[in-house]
Amino acid sequence: MMGSPALRENSAPENSRLEILQAAAESFEQRGFSATSIDDVARMLGCTKGRIYHHFGSKADLFAAVFRLGMEMNFAAVEPLTHTDASATEKLRMMAEEHVRQMVTTKPFQRVVWDGVELLMRGALTPEQRDECLRLQQSRKRYSALFRAQMEKAKADGTVQYDDLSVATQVLFTCLNSPVFWYRPRIADLRKDQDAVIEQVVRFGLNGLGMKEA
Repeated sequence: MMGSPALRENSAPENSRLEILQAAAESFEQRGFSATSIDDVARMLGCTKGRIYHHFGSKADLFAAVFRLGMEMNFAAVEPLTHTDASATEKLRMMAEEHVRQMVTTKPFQRVVWDGVELLMRGALTPEQRDECLRLQQSRKRYSALFRAQMEKAKADGTVQYDDLSVATQVLFTCLNSPVFWYRPRIADLRKDQDAVIEQVVRFGLNGLGMKEA
């Protein structure tokens, strides 16, 4: 359960916090936000609720922290690609590949990102939690903007086709995010299985933009 790259090479206190986040992400993925309790996360970890409350004041705070780490994983994988010397079309392809890789390799976190801000905003939140929701929403918008910028450049180059950038972005992310709903890894050949899923999802997503040889 604790195999996420985010859990490697950290101090003991940080490892404790990250282990809680991993267990929480899996619990939220399995049960949803409303049906998941701090008790559920504690049982998955085999610890007391006190260990969790030492780091997080409430279930909403824990959910927000899982969301934030999921977005940090995405930015870390994708944002550096925007600074390469590749063409906008190739950058968009590489970014899409890394995004889908995050969907399949850090799936519990990414499902929380998908459920995200709207789910939190429907709950009874403190003013501090509402402020955090707004920050999370802005983080998601900044991440989307990385793709929108390359889509605009690729369209100017004539390598993709779409009418409305906002619609195209929403449709592209719907495709690229889709593994969080249906992907189940085949452990016998995990990397090969993941690579095959990533290739197919990216191809469908970029073909939808009319990208040549996607």
